[in-house]
Amino acid sequence: MDKSRDIPLLAVRAESSALTRRQIIRGAVALAASSLLSGCGSSNSAGALQSNSQPVPAGPLSQASLTVTATAAGSIGPAFAGLSYEKSELYGPLFTASNSDLIGMFKRLGASVLRIGGNSVDKNVWTPGGPGQTAGQIAPSDVASLAAFVKAAGWQCLYGINLGGAATGATTPALAAGEVTYAAQQFGSSLLGIEIGNECDLYGDSGNYFAGSWSLSQFLTLWGQFRAAILASAPNVPITGPADAGNESTWTVPFGQTVTKRQITLLTQHYYRANGQLATSTTEYLISPDPTLIADLAILESGAQGIGVPYRMSECNSFYNGGSSGVSDSYASSLWVIDYLFNCAQGGASGVNFHGGGDGPGYTPIADNAGSVVGARPEFYGILLFTLAGQGTLYTTQLSAGSLNVTAYAVKASSGSLNLIVVNKDLTQNLQLTTELPESASSATLLAMTQLTAGSTAPDLSATSGVAIQGASVNPDGTFSPAPAYTLDPSGSQLTCYVPALSAVLVQIA
Repeated sequence: MDKSRDIPLLAVRAESSALTRRQIIRGAVALAASSLLSGCGSSNSAGALQSNSQPVPAGPLSQASLTVTATAAGSIGPAFAGLSYEKSELYGPLFTASNSDLIGMFKRLGASVLRIGGNSVDKNVWTPGGPGQTAGQIAPSDVASLAAFVKAAGWQCLYGINLGGAATGATTPALAAGEVTYAAQQFGSSLLGIEIGNECDLYGDSGNYFAGSWSLSQFLTLWGQFRAAILASAPNVPITGPADAGNESTWTVPFGQTVTKRQITLLTQHYYRANGQLATSTTEYLISPDPTLIADLAILESGAQGIGVPYRMSECNSFYNGGSSGVSDSYASSLWVIDYLFNCAQGGASGVNFHGGGDGPGYTPIADNAGSVVGARPEFYGILLFTLAGQGTLYTTQLSAGSLNVTAYAVKASSGSLNLIVVNKDLTQNLQLTTELPESASSATLLAMTQLTAGSTAPDLSATSGVAIQGASVNPDGTFSPAPAYTLDPSGSQLTCYVPALSAVLVQIA
């Protein structure tokens, strides 16, 4: 739903041989953590069992308690945290098999899903004889380059095609079928699905493709024509939809109920919290609870279950219209994105794709310029911490922290380990957190995501740099060398740690 521009798993896999494995956590937890932090570029071994106690944070300290139960509250499956880019990026130099830095950044998040879509989907036309890297055209060489990138990163692709252009005849079902057939050949098993059009519920808005004369029934007719042509040419290609902007109960779910699971493999939805151009789109608002998201997820979960297909938030980020400058690119986004990811997992989503691209002042997890990676933005760190918690069953948590803005999540991995993430969004209050676990723990470690600007003594919610996980930043090539994790000392099923103000911690328990 980025209306301002047309450019804009979970356990991290072992990466290329140029990246060494890091094992930073002692005993059994060391072995588990090494798989999560592979390629971190450190030579620490699992045999290093030295204690590394967590320091007491400076400043006010509040007591808080957390109870983790063995009651399931959802799950996190493979390829949960993905990325989304404008289709116009295809005629630039960004997605190539030789862009080793961007490939490294993608690999840092583990194997996931790259969604190619956005408003530019309906402004680019398949041009079979095109030279490539030409604005307004998608040529075979552009698709081949993207497919090579996706395969090199070990990801899959959710690929959007032009539907809005049908209003003027710029595109046709036959053109769409030709593009999809070629894309399917290039991607092979790396193609997760095809999205036909982008935010088609808005096509009837003033100035849009079918302004003043548009409805769900009209969309279903046009969508059906494109789908039929595609499947006649590429019979086995998976089709998804409707890539709706925000009308879950009146567009997305009715669409899914009409087409049924015989016609789609995935229900797709977009979500942004608010308009980035509003004065109310602040850092404080971003990190506050989001009841609208929870309600929307409930509608989608129920609808998807009734249809019999999974659903995915295939385009999302903080605020639309490119984001809110100084907010969407600030440390607040690091903390917000963790809550957003866990909210979606608890709400039954099969995954999410964070929209981005470019190096403007708005949102993007990875900043790039002229095809080169500039660096990891604050939002990337929150996504990374989430992926380090791994995949598995979500356990319910009961947190008592008074009026403080704190959230806590628990992931039970298939290996038997338990990973906790606690996010303290209070501006000043540090937490001394006592956790009651569902079973006794033999050992535990802690990684902290923090922010500190040079010359400052406290984190800054509005800072656009200085974010680190266990004291380390992510390099533009995706390499990452965190300091050794803090060691905690469980007492039976009880565990105590600190969660500093404006921080998030990952506690890994064996």
